[in-house]
Amino acid sequence: TAKAIDYTLGHWAALTRHLEDGAVAIDNNHLERQIKPWAMGRRAWQFVGSELAGQRAAIIMSLVQSARLNGHDPWAYLRDVLERLPTLPNTRLAELLPHRWTPRLAEDTAGR
Repeated sequence: TAKAIDYTLGHWAALTRHLEDGAVAIDNNHLERQIKPWAMGRRAWQFVGSELAGQRAAIIMSLVQSARLNGHDPWAYLRDVLERLPTLPNTRLAELLPHRWTPRLAEDTAGR
């Protein structure tokens, strides 16, 4: 008990930061829920096949999670990106990143 009290007193400013600033969350449950799928799959991904396959899987998982964080449906995002990719010039690839992406339907209706 003494160790817990010493820890609490030594970290008091950090432990009470949420009381001073309402934007600071009292816990990190939101972040824990976001990384849970990756933590749960870590053991299965050891058997992805090869280092190159692991790198490719990591890229796809990063794109899926980034799409989610930017408020997109990951499967709609990937479908649209994979349809556009063959005809898009290399100079415009940045448009397909999740934080810059707009669905093709939104672009089509804006152009009319």
